[in-house]
Amino acid sequence: MRIRGLLVVFILFLLWTAGGCGGQPGRGGGDDAPEAKKVLINGAGASFPNPLYSRWIAEYCKLNKNVRINYQSIGSGAGIQQFSQKVIDFGGTDAPMPDDQLARAPGEVLHIPTVMGAVAVTYNIPEVKGKIKLSPDVLADIYQGRIAKWNDRRLEELNTEVKLPDRSILVVHRSDGSGTTNIFTDYLSSVSPEWRQKVGQGTAVDWPVGVGGKGNEGVSRQVQATEGSIGYVELAYALLNRLPFALLKNSSGQFVEPSVEGTIFAAAGAASNMPDDLRVSIVNAPGHKAYPIAGYTYILVYKEQGDPDKGRELARFLWWAIHEGDQMANDLHYAPLPGEVQKKVEEKLKSIHFKGKSLL
Repeated sequence: MRIRGLLVVFILFLLWTAGGCGGQPGRGGGDDAPEAKKVLINGAGASFPNPLYSRWIAEYCKLNKNVRINYQSIGSGAGIQQFSQKVIDFGGTDAPMPDDQLARAPGEVLHIPTVMGAVAVTYNIPEVKGKIKLSPDVLADIYQGRIAKWNDRRLEELNTEVKLPDRSILVVHRSDGSGTTNIFTDYLSSVSPEWRQKVGQGTAVDWPVGVGGKGNEGVSRQVQATEGSIGYVELAYALLNRLPFALLKNSSGQFVEPSVEGTIFAAAGAASNMPDDLRVSIVNAPGHKAYPIAGYTYILVYKEQGDPDKGRELARFLWWAIHEGDQMANDLHYAPLPGEVQKKVEEKLKSIHFKGKSLL
């Protein structure tokens, strides 16, 4: 037991010395907070925002040498599980926790929206140089296995400008519990009654066809490596891997590509009506410029913190993220929070407390 204890201490020491933060402590929402102690904060979850979270953490660490933040991209489902078991200090998810999970959580959970992102439908068809077009019903039928060839009549009718090959379609989906999957299946459920009834929405579903890849990274690699494949990934991953993405027919009948602008238009209608707990869906939103497969991504935190130093530094980091950090979102193809939503998030962050006292 003594050896095991020494091993744990040694591992924690390595984690601490592996990277640190420089500069003055970020005080977030208040100027009278006490000087920060050295704090290690661990988080895990959604791969959807991982490119941005990695940059946020790196930039924040330049400003604050007292804090070490680790975030592991393990998928929303695993992030929620570890957060609910208090294995980590905060979770990342693109799928808001449902009521039954919240009821079982060992404390009141706050959903903190950080940014919004688009889910791109990517494909690997070497013969096609232009962008392909997909309608909601066609996309749903591809993922149900009803459309199995790229030169299917319904696909050809949508894509008269390009020559589609006589090639089988390989459907690629997530193999892990995924908030990206939740957004994607939320969309399919909203546009296809049959999908909603037979497959449904969730971080993990019983896929009718296809092969799985772990994380947005895994799906990107699978599509990139397999000719004839189709998959869904957060837009940043499609751009990073130079994967083409489809134009999707939105609820106004316009074919639009995934973009920051299209995501902002999708969120515009929901911002003023966002519920108090900030859990909301923005798929298949109205508006001729709205991109139909988009969603918020969230950081999960407990309102009552067990460690005042960790809780204070976590709240400061999140305050910095939705203000200074949001300015970096566009560069990585995420949409920053609408002003109305940012104000609501500020109030949530101010409510994070230790023994009744706000940590900001």
